[in-house]
Amino acid sequence: MTETAHILVVDDDREIRTLLRDYLEKNGFRATAVADGPETRRALERGRFDLIVLDLMLPHESGLEICRELRTRSDIPVVMLTALGEEVDRVVGLEVGADDYLAKPFSPRELLGRIRAVLRRTLAPRLVEPNGFREYAFAGWKLDTVARSLTTPAGEVVSLGGAEFRLLSILLVHAPRVLARAELMELMRGRDLDPFDRSVDVRVSRLRQTLGEDARAPRIIKTVYGEGYVIGVPVEKVQ
Repeated sequence: MTETAHILVVDDDREIRTLLRDYLEKNGFRATAVADGPETRRALERGRFDLIVLDLMLPHESGLEICRELRTRSDIPVVMLTALGEEVDRVVGLEVGADDYLAKPFSPRELLGRIRAVLRRTLAPRLVEPNGFREYAFAGWKLDTVARSLTTPAGEVVSLGGAEFRLLSILLVHAPRVLARAELMELMRGRDLDPFDRSVDVRVSRLRQTLGEDARAPRIIKTVYGEGYVIGVPVEKVQ
């Protein structure tokens, strides 16, 4: 899977761009490196990429702005780099659709591990579907696990980031079971839950916004206090 994946590195630091491009290529990836938003758009117009490594702090427009724009038309996974390392920056990055984040300074080996983990989740969507169902229908919505698309009750297709797609799939697969945050983290990221990691809560919040939920009284994704999250409406599974 990872041997043929094409990674786009976006960083305005030439030394970091070169280091990451060379390191990724030495580890079996194809890699292209660009410096800013306009170069990112041109690269995406010219070629197909399996993942973007995106620096938060870029000239003229930030990685957050680029990620937010990207999410309006693509679910390509994004690993965001931040020199700030503050929780608020990580949370904002997740809110605009990043699939993972890594604070600078970082080791290329750790970034490589994050990239491989994200690719395992996004390039193998069948792993989300242990029961082999193609589609889930719930409250008028439809999630197609093959096309990786979410359709509104009005028939409009909504873009989902890779992590939001996987989270919704996991909740639907296990409905009506309540899933604890630790279970969701393990299923989504394949590692133990950091008690200070709010990524599951952030992604649930994003999903609720996408589904048009009232944050004070959600109907589709319910919070079971002290336990976790559960799908609160009937789910129809289609093979």
